[in-house]
Formats: sequence, C-alpha cells, structure tokens
Amino acid sequence: MKLAKPLRCCVNSRVASRWGSQVYLQVAPGNATRALCGANTYFPPGQGQCALAHRMIEASIPVGNAEDMVLLLGMKDQHLRKIRSSIPAKITTRDGKVLVQGDEEAVILATSVFEKLKATVAKHGALSTDQVDDIIGRLSAGEVEPAAEPIDMRNGRKIRPRTPGQAAYLNAVRENDLVFCTGPAGTGKTYLAVAAAVEGLKAQQVRKIVLVRPAVEAGESLGFLPGDMQAKINPYLRPLLDALREMMDHEQMRRSMEEDVIEVVPLAYMRGRTLNRSFIIMDEAQNTTASQMKMFLTRMGEGSKVVVSGDISQIDLPKPAGSGLIDALKRLKGIKGSAIVQLSGSDIVRHRLVQDIVRAYEKGDR
Repeated sequence: MKLAKPLRCCVNSRVASRWGSQVYLQVAPGNATRALCGANTYFPPGQGQCALAHRMIEASIPVGNAEDMVLLLGMKDQHLRKIRSSIPAKITTRDGKVLVQGDEEAVILATSVFEKLKATVAKHGALSTDQVDDIIGRLSAGEVEPAAEPIDMRNGRKIRPRTPGQAAYLNAVRENDLVFCTGPAGTGKTYLAVAAAVEGLKAQQVRKIVLVRPAVEAGESLGFLPGDMQAKINPYLRPLLDALREMMDHEQMRRSMEEDVIEVVPLAYMRGRTLNRSFIIMDEAQNTTASQMKMFLTRMGEGSKVVVSGDISQIDLPKPAGSGLIDALKRLKGIKGSAIVQLSGSDIVRHRLVQDIVRAYEKGDR
C-alpha cells in the first residue's frame, strides 16, 4: 500500500501518514495498517497520541495463493475460527490476504499472531491446533520467543520448549547439577527432564539415566494394591516410561533397560546407593517426606546431575506441610550449582482446556 508524506506520531513510535480521509500506520514490513479518522485529521510530529490510540484501525496481511491460505487458516478455517474466538477484532479474508479491523491493541496482536503462524508454516509446512493455541497464548500474554536450543531426538525429531518458562527450565537443567522444578500438571516438568537426560546420554555426558518416583499417590498404599511388587509399582512409573517411549525406539529402550543404562525405580530402592555419572530424575517429589528427600539428594555421585520435579498443589501425604519438596525448596535456595524453576498455568501445553481447569481450581482454593 502506498503511503504519502510520512509524519512522526508518538503512538509506539510508529510512522503515520495522511492519505485523504484516512491515516495509515506502518506497523510491520509488508503489513499496512490504517486508522479510520476524520477527513481533517492531522498529527503534527510528536502529537496525536490520544486521538490515534483510541481509533479503530485496519491491517492487511499478505498470505499468498489458495493453498497458502489453507495451510495458514486450517482446513475449513479451523485455525481462523480459533483466532477469531481469542482476539476481539473483525478478521476477514480477501484476494490472498487476511484483513483485520478493530482497536489498535487487538489489531496489532492479531497481526503478530498471523505473522508468527506464517513463519511457522514456512518452517514446518503445516500447523497443528496446539501450535496455534500456543502462539495465541504466548503473544496474548506478551511473552517473548522461548530462548533455548532444541533437543535432538531420533529420526531427526527435535524437542523444543514451547514457553519462556520451559526454556528457562531447560537452560537451568543444562547449566546446573541440581534443579528443582515446580508447576501444575501439563507444564512439561517430567517430559523436558527426561528429554534432557536422553540428550546427556547420547552425548556421553552421563553413563546412566535413573528415573525415580515415590510410591504414594491419591492416598493409596502399595500394600493394599493387588499383585507382586513389580505389578504394584508399574502404575506409578508409567508416566516416566511414557516420556521415554516418545524419545527412544522400542528396541533401543528395551536394550537400555536390560543393560541397566536406564533404570526406572521407586524411591525406596534408592537407599544405600551412590550414583556416579548418572542423570537422576525424581518425579512427583511433592509426595516425599523431608527425610526421603534428603536420602534421595545424597545419592548424587561424581559427574551426576539431579532434577527434582513436582506440583506442590497436589500433595497426597497425610500431612501436606511435611512435604520434602517444600522443605528442600526452603533449605537449598541459593546453593551454588543449583537452580529453582517455578512454572505456571501459562506454561501448560496439554489440551487447551487444561489451563482453564487449573485456573478454576486455583481460584477456588484462594
């Protein structure tokens, strides 16, 4: 779109120009935005902020041909409908372009979302609904692009942190020998820790991965569950095994477990051991006692790395105040070589409803 006689306007330092009865704002390369103003509107340099900030504006985002539009907007416009339901702006399509109309804040947000979606399509060739949810959520919250190197997995697959909180967590794991991570369900606490462990094993930084869980959950006791000890503990270890299966093929995982390169055990089996050059992960750490946590942390040997994750809102101990995770967070804060990362509802990457569910329960608990 051709712009005439640019005038400096103090709305976020963008450039405005008078064009007949309309004022156009150049908000990003290739995206022309116009403010719908009166015929005599004129903004001297450095003035006009209030008048323009409350005007309705339009943005035009070039997309391409019909195939490009389908990739961006989804089959039967499923991605477009999601964006429309999330951003209070009028969004239409015409002649290979997406047109957005609304107040300045909504239009700029929508423009940012479409530009990020375009970049994702250009890089990966397709968009999933989870990616669309993630991009809308991050940009709506004003969050920046996560800054952490991806983890290379089998078949060329890469695992990337999807929120700034997850990026901070992954960086902390790479840079420290002891990391505590707390946060609600679905924030990737276990998944990213297991991915980092597999990365360390592949790079020969460690010789062994040990995945640990306390055998306490939802008030159940192992003694009252049916079956032998292996049958009793398998359900508690399943989430760790599920994460491993996404990162290793079946044969590699089976061989690694048979050779004790990967060990998945209940917390009680850790007593009396010293683990050298191992990547040790404790999941569901909120269900340990203070003495169990101390026992676990002191298993750490030379060249080892320990990650402890849990959700302090989901403590199943008879006395929640006695959680070893809460105790450790207080005692070990600030120790050199360790880090504490707290994830939140904005880091949830499961089904889009999970964030709403977590917020609803948090609100009810206040």
